[in-house]
Amino acid sequence: MDKDTLFYKKHTIACNGKIIDISVPIVMGILNITPDSFFDGGKYLNKEKILSYTEKMLNEGASIIDIGAYSSRPGADEVGEKEERKRLSFALEIIRENIPDAVLSVDSFRAGIAANVIEKYKVDIINDISGGSIEPEILDVVASAEVPYITMHMQGNPQTMQNNPVYKHVVKEVLDYFIKHISLLRDKGINDIIIDPGFGFGKTIDHNYQLLAGLDVFQMLELPVLVGLSRKSMVYKLLGTSPDEALTGTIALNFVALQKGASILRVHDVREAVETISIYKKLSDESEKSFNLLKEI
Repeated sequence: MDKDTLFYKKHTIACNGKIIDISVPIVMGILNITPDSFFDGGKYLNKEKILSYTEKMLNEGASIIDIGAYSSRPGADEVGEKEERKRLSFALEIIRENIPDAVLSVDSFRAGIAANVIEKYKVDIINDISGGSIEPEILDVVASAEVPYITMHMQGNPQTMQNNPVYKHVVKEVLDYFIKHISLLRDKGINDIIIDPGFGFGKTIDHNYQLLAGLDVFQMLELPVLVGLSRKSMVYKLLGTSPDEALTGTIALNFVALQKGASILRVHDVREAVETISIYKKLSDESEKSFNLLKEI
């Protein structure tokens, strides 16, 4: 049992024979190989930049590299499966040839893409923003391959999700969604599940902050929680700035997410996230020591 909780929390992720320890939170570094992602679109499109940036994130402490070839920013253009596969194949060939032991996640909702990258490039994790709602066959692919599955909550789809999203109680509704959805995933035979509440995906700024404030309730699901807060509009729109100026706000939100039980931080800025975890860990350790001393008084 974790200290001060009634819930058992899973502490490892099994990835193609590699065991990732998440008893201390870890960092997932974002590699967008798209021309139009909201922050870093167009930055990592050639071999040298893909390789150097991946190496940089790993050297800074990223445990997982999450590769996306389809921009999911609100209102982004749709990308055909052929183009998505082409982009992913280019990047995955480079990384697997040069850094074969890197733990790789692919960010895609397409069953065909998932099957291809798992079989051809031994991708370790599938990260599906739709939770199987766009292409339900992806659940069978993941179950058959026995790879971990990141399932996210999203209201609508990337083209429509920010068109007036409405909730009566966003935390309760997202929690209810996951309770039902996890049951479906387990019925499909998917056992290594990571949940992502979907900050910015069909949610207003207020919804996002309500969701973060209530993030600790997701511990009752007894599964690792991934948060993707990095440089999102909930930071820069609140502060009246831009994605380029949203690092400080991202660090602040990531620290809150760690306090509320997040196991994985999905970020653009790996070094800063790793340092945030180190500070959080030190504070947690000292808090535990103080708690134990107080019990002895």
